[in-house]
Amino acid sequence: MKKIAVDAMGGDNAPQALVEGVNRAVQEFSDIEILLYGDETKIKPYLTAGERVRIIHTEEKIDSDDEPTKAIRQKKEASMVLAAKAVKAGEADAMLSAGNTGALLAAGFFIVGRIKNIDRPGLLSTMPTVGGQGFDMLDLGANAENTAHHLHQYATLGSFYAENVRGIKKPRVGLLNNGTESSKGDPLRKEAYELLAGDSTLNFIGNVEARDLMDDVADVVVADGFTGNAVLKSIEGTAISIMGQLKKSILGGGFKAKLGAWLLKDSLRGLKNSLDYSSAGGAVLFGLKAPVVKTHGSSDAKAVYSTIRQIRTMLETDVVGKSVIEFSDAKE
Repeated sequence: MKKIAVDAMGGDNAPQALVEGVNRAVQEFSDIEILLYGDETKIKPYLTAGERVRIIHTEEKIDSDDEPTKAIRQKKEASMVLAAKAVKAGEADAMLSAGNTGALLAAGFFIVGRIKNIDRPGLLSTMPTVGGQGFDMLDLGANAENTAHHLHQYATLGSFYAENVRGIKKPRVGLLNNGTESSKGDPLRKEAYELLAGDSTLNFIGNVEARDLMDDVADVVVADGFTGNAVLKSIEGTAISIMGQLKKSILGGGFKAKLGAWLLKDSLRGLKNSLDYSSAGGAVLFGLKAPVVKTHGSSDAKAVYSTIRQIRTMLETDVVGKSVIEFSDAKE
């Protein structure tokens, strides 16, 4: 049985979205058990799953505007902290939260603990592409600054994830840069390029540009945290804007526009699905000793369910366990 600790009080739509996502996941997957950390009186009205779900009551929670490290140290009974402690103690195999990202990073780093020889865990997420395969990208904001050595580690971690969780053999690794030529970029990108090109264990395809990311140019894309976070939000914002403008044009375009939309409904549904990042799951804080996954603060029940499905796959493939062995055995 795979045990997943859920911070039920984190996020804009907590606890409703978290609990409703749990209801769906427990109904679909018979091999998972959920530990819900949060206010029992607020959780129970939404909980319909009667089996394999346990509530661990606490009224303390970490707010979105709390200073991350301070909150983790002072709010020892917060739902997020208790969930992380459950993973640390082996009472749960993984944890999920939609709460304060900085606090979750701190909880992952200081409570769950990083893998030996991993300098800085990075946030990894699977992003949508036009072809439907998607790509894994990290770092998406766990670290504002990175060294070339960190980017090299992210390439290895990303390849591990793409191969073990998404089933891609010899995943293509690209370095996000301002041009595809090997001579492009600042000193960080140039040094990282040399490290990646010199690693025979990676299927490194060279530099990739942001404009090509959604065209299946690579399976794993490596970036520093500041750049990765900016690209992530740009993709999310663009997808939301496109769908919003399309809906506005159809509703405001009269009978012909609505008739055209009806005739193209299957194609439009496919477009919507290809841009729907919520179905891919959450962002994994990869480089820790256990899966710690952050779903978007505004996640609905569907996104929470998708994230639990993602965690289940991670546990089934033991991608974190394999990465622990790989990096722990690596030379300093």
